[in-house]
Amino acid sequence: MAHHDHKFSQATLDTWSDVLEKRKASVQGILEKTIEGLNNTMASDESPEDLIYNLFKIPNKEEASIGKLITVLKNYGLHETDPRLLPMMNEIRKIEQEKEEMFHEAKDPKHWKLNKKDFTRCITQSLALVTKTLQNDLIVPSWNQFCQHMKEIYEICKDANGGKVADYIPQLARFDPNLWSVAICTVDGQRASWGDSKKPFCVQSVSKAYNYAIAASELGADLVHHYVGQEPSGRFFNEICLDTHNKPHNPMVNSGAIITSSLIKNEMNMADRFDHMLNEYRKISGGEYVGFNNAVFLSERATADRNFALSYFMKENGCFPPQTKNLAEALDFYFQLCSLEVTCESMAVMAATLANGGVCPITEERCIASRPARDVLTLMNSC
Repeated sequence: MAHHDHKFSQATLDTWSDVLEKRKASVQGILEKTIEGLNNTMASDESPEDLIYNLFKIPNKEEASIGKLITVLKNYGLHETDPRLLPMMNEIRKIEQEKEEMFHEAKDPKHWKLNKKDFTRCITQSLALVTKTLQNDLIVPSWNQFCQHMKEIYEICKDANGGKVADYIPQLARFDPNLWSVAICTVDGQRASWGDSKKPFCVQSVSKAYNYAIAASELGADLVHHYVGQEPSGRFFNEICLDTHNKPHNPMVNSGAIITSSLIKNEMNMADRFDHMLNEYRKISGGEYVGFNNAVFLSERATADRNFALSYFMKENGCFPPQTKNLAEALDFYFQLCSLEVTCESMAVMAATLANGGVCPITEERCIASRPARDVLTLMNSC
């Protein structure tokens, strides 16, 4: 990895050394002292690797606590599983495995200690993110306080039991109404979750936003809008009527969403189209969980009278692209995309990808083109 030309202040180094000499200092204390030191503008001539090593160096020993560094990164909202930290974590585990084989002793990650050479070798793998985090330069600087507020909101809402689960598809009506979770992912990849955040559920109509974004990214927004308009209006008007150009008004309602999905990879066979979209969703979610619920798909297809009626009406009016020869297959593809499964945690990353202009925050990969990312957010806001 290329050397990163970051500068730390002498006050930072003094602060870090002072913190680590006081063995009773809490993680929160380290965070506060780090921020205080980094606010000083006087630069140090030492490399960022040396300064970070000195921050976590154990007093009177020639080694530093990599476990404490991981704890500090967690307190800024970064997960150990963050793909950007994966190179560093892999290097740490490689070194620790070598130690375990040599000394026949396994250690808790929090107590992992490395000499300067090994410590530097590890952090260099993810230096840009580690440095940015320790400079408190992530989008939510006071992460612990932010999470405390979110947890309070989560707890307040936990006892709310109004409303009911969706029953327009029989399989959805069986979902446990007591499940409740909140998950957050920022545009810098800071993450937190509470409750049943790993419980899978179907995306259903949330798929409309991502299908539109994917279609516009792959085909260009102009081609998509040749078939589907962008006018926000009432639900009844959107579902039943076409505009003066014989196209549905909006990709965020069923009629427009059916046409939008019919545009995606429509020269491929059904299996390849589905695989393509599953991979796109997984990219947008940064590799977090995205699956498929076949029972919901079958249940949705069996109760799709309105969607079939809309589709036949649109077919009569020439709304579908010429590649759509089989209406049942076109609708199956739409139902399959509604039946993709996510968790609150994976959906939080997907939301952050949209908020980040189409770039997944935890992989830094562009998944959605800039204009579609802007357009989908505008439509979501207006609809």
